[in-house]
Amino acid sequence: MTKGLVTVFGGSGFLGKHVVRALVKDGWRVRVPVRRPHTAQELRVIGNVGQVQLMQANVRFKNSVVRACAGSDAIVNLVSILFPKGRQKFEGVHIGGAENIGEAAKMAGVTNLVQVSAIGADINAKSDYSRTKGEAEAIIRDNVPSADIVRPSIMFGPEDDFFNRFAKMATMAPALPLIGGDTKFQPVYVGDVAEAIAKLLSKGTTGDTFELGGPRVYSFKELLKFILDATDRNRFLLPVPWMGASALGMVGEITGALPLVDPFLTRDQVANLKIDNVVDPDAKSFNDIGVDLETIESVVPSYLERFRKYGQFHEKTS
Repeated sequence: MTKGLVTVFGGSGFLGKHVVRALVKDGWRVRVPVRRPHTAQELRVIGNVGQVQLMQANVRFKNSVVRACAGSDAIVNLVSILFPKGRQKFEGVHIGGAENIGEAAKMAGVTNLVQVSAIGADINAKSDYSRTKGEAEAIIRDNVPSADIVRPSIMFGPEDDFFNRFAKMATMAPALPLIGGDTKFQPVYVGDVAEAIAKLLSKGTTGDTFELGGPRVYSFKELLKFILDATDRNRFLLPVPWMGASALGMVGEITGALPLVDPFLTRDQVANLKIDNVVDPDAKSFNDIGVDLETIESVVPSYLERFRKYGQFHEKTS
């Protein structure tokens, strides 16, 4: 006996793979619509034979989304981009994707739906990323009032784009850019977010919003120091004023326009760095779901060891 069929949009991504594992473990059959199914074949071996199904779909094209949602008992939308690239724009992916998924869910009669957003999502935000995330939340709720919104802080895990990025940078550069050093973050383990999503679907979503952060708050400066300590690198933290950061963001956008090159920074990301990325004390959180949390100290060093001078055989100098 299974809990039914759940369709997971964005199931091949960083968070998505953990969500698929958590749902399979919880007894769901999982359908993963992806733009290029041949790139996500590793998902097929999760769970029992046939428990995970791949299909071609693109959240920007409504007909494919409708096909993906047909027959579903639950839906998860994880699709997100950190910066525009080619045809993948914030408006098309975040807003257009939410419109297509929300309408398809309504057509399929699905009321058990989780929309993954981000802390700071707000229709009035200055950042296009946060603004479109906020608009996506409203669109989903308009179509499926019982949908739960999940807003994680920055997520860490072996394939994350935060700790790995700065650890790699520390192997090549004599200094790390300190942009908004006092900005606060509440890093959360990607597996804990996935477990929370599985638990919400298991009991059935009820139209709540959850902000998910880890057990401790850090400043950006503290996180960079943690990365340097974990990799045993001695690097100078170079303070960058906001005007300089915006200039770096513009350069990042120009280089990011090249094929196969992702921007190292964008002006939109600089706008986000001006705002603390922590859980609102009045918001519903992990405490209301029931998840035991991992810390960056217990998880991150194990996958940053490859950035040490001698990898796993490196002996710390201090």
